[in-house]
Parts: sequence; structure tokens; C-alpha cells
Amino acid sequence: MEKALWYLLVGTRGGKNRVRIIRSLDERPRNANQLAEAIDVDYNTVRHHLEMLVEHNILEKGGEDYGAMYFLTDQFEHNRETFENVTEHMEET
Repeated sequence: MEKALWYLLVGTRGGKNRVRIIRSLDERPRNANQLAEAIDVDYNTVRHHLEMLVEHNILEKGGEDYGAMYFLTDQFEHNRETFENVTEHMEET
């Protein structure tokens, strides 16, 4: 999980938006449209980031339709401290 977080948040473009998505989902589950509105990012961009985060087991998707909700995984929750360390490093750069 630590390698995935470093890669997704620091090693690739879009890391800051992925952090914003994770923090928004930490408040409550949301679908892609709600996330796009909450963080003021284009819907298609949000969908791309969601796919990456699901692929790396940071998020899980509840449902298959347009309104599918996204949740933080248990694996992410077990590695929250690592997430906070990585995002702290992002703020320093």
C-alpha cells in the first residue's frame, strides 16, 4: 500500500486531486458526479482518478451504475498513517 500511495499521490500527475478525492470520501461516500462538484474538477477527470484509486485498492465501488458510490477500503484505513505521511511530504515540496 505504501508504494501505491507514493506512486499515485507523488509519482504521477494528478496526485493533489487524488488526495482531494480521498479526503472528500473520508467525510462521506459519494458518487463520481458528487465528487466532481465537491472538489470542483471535471467529471471525466474525477472518473479517471477514481479508476486509478480503485485499481490500487485505495477505494472500492458500491454498485455498477452511473450513481455508484465510492468508499475508502479497509486496507486504506489500515494504512491511513502512511497516507498522512505521504501527504505531509507533498506539502513540503
